[in-house]
Amino acid sequence: QVQLVESGGGLVQAGGSLRLSCVASERTISTFAMGWFRQAPGKEREFVAAIDWSGSRTTYAESVSGRFTISRDNAKNTVYLQMNSLKPEDTAVYYCAAAQDGYCSHYDYEYDYWGQGTQVTVSS
Repeated sequence: QVQLVESGGGLVQAGGSLRLSCVASERTISTFAMGWFRQAPGKEREFVAAIDWSGSRTTYAESVSGRFTISRDNAKNTVYLQMNSLKPEDTAVYYCAAAQDGYCSHYDYEYDYWGQGTQVTVSS
């Protein structure tokens, strides 16, 4: 079992930055792929970014590419999402997820463990 806890969300003005963290406990995530997803009110959950188990491969949704950066520190059992140039449309609850197979995926059904989410609100 893997417990994931996100933090770092909050209220920020458009153009600002936030860094989300996702700390895993109960088990090492060094062999897991990790992803970030988000869900805005009234919308379906959508893929944001993912990183493979080694950190050598990353993939992003087109809507955040060039603005967001996913990274990981396996020694700290932690994954990060650096979000720059934030826009009001980035407002959502952001979820961290872990996939046992270790490979990046854009599909939420391929992730085995999920955090509770952290709210990000971007004001215009």
